[in-house]
Amino acid sequence: MKKKKALLYSLLALLLLGSLVLGTGYYLALAPQFHPTRESYVYIDADDTMDSVLHKLSDTSRGGNITALEWAARYKGYDRHVRTGRYLIAPGDNVYQVFTRLYRGHQTPLPLTIGNTRTVEQLAGSVGRRLMIDSTEIVRTLIDTDYLAGMGYDERTLPALFVPDTYEVYWNISAEQFFERMRQEHDRFWNTRRLEQATAIGLSEEEVCTLASIVEEETNKNDEKPIVAGLYINRLRKGMPLQADPTIKFALGNFALRRVTNDDLKVDSPYNTYTHTGLPPGPIRIASKQGIESVLDYARHNYLYMCAKEDFSGYHNFASNLADHLENARKYQKALNERKIFR
Repeated sequence: MKKKKALLYSLLALLLLGSLVLGTGYYLALAPQFHPTRESYVYIDADDTMDSVLHKLSDTSRGGNITALEWAARYKGYDRHVRTGRYLIAPGDNVYQVFTRLYRGHQTPLPLTIGNTRTVEQLAGSVGRRLMIDSTEIVRTLIDTDYLAGMGYDERTLPALFVPDTYEVYWNISAEQFFERMRQEHDRFWNTRRLEQATAIGLSEEEVCTLASIVEEETNKNDEKPIVAGLYINRLRKGMPLQADPTIKFALGNFALRRVTNDDLKVDSPYNTYTHTGLPPGPIRIASKQGIESVLDYARHNYLYMCAKEDFSGYHNFASNLADHLENARKYQKALNERKIFR
């Protein structure tokens, strides 16, 4: 009888111990251990080690117990399998869920906005601040003439590659992968319809982007952009120089100029559209989708001249003959003088 009781007590003790072990294991591995106030992310870069990753996770857990994650990391040899990336940590996540994401490299993409910046270097800086790749790595790719030539661009036409929008990308994307993604998005944007529109105008994709970049520097009024595009297309077809002041500012490297002088018009540059007919050799900024569409769907009219309105509204006075244009220019120059704007 005593032996039976002893055996029963032993079994009960083992059962209790097993329950305790299972309960502890469940608590450490499967119970919620991450308690951020909202969805957050852990960023693992190339310099991270297992210990630095565990430190980041400890901070993100906000008081949770991640002992089981450390055990799993050491058992699975995570120090040899640290994967870079941006990893989601959601409120209520447990150790098993988080470790599985990190160990298998199941990162979460981020929204990356490509803006219609003035220079590709500015774009590189913006992208470098959002992704693991450094802006200098992007710039190195930008000046690799062989690489650009392989994509069908040079340093002057490269801005035409980018189509401003917000794209989902992985944080640890490489410079080459980034440019390849931009090429894919470019090809997706330039569908059959848009290519046919460009051909009907007599322009290539790069030339459309070049003209769109000028239009966008001339006006930020979306309803006016097709009119400005139509004016420049009229000039191109007549063989007239575009005489676009934004190209002078680009050639001078000074977009802050509010008044272009006669001396400015003498700048020796292929971007000087007062001394060179046709389009300049490349875009003077990264054109937006709307700017590109304003060229492809340009307004049909007989305007050949434009001048900023004297009310500084941002709109323009248009003219189909030189006499009317000179009158519009006189009114605007008078307004500039009255406001003492000389540069």
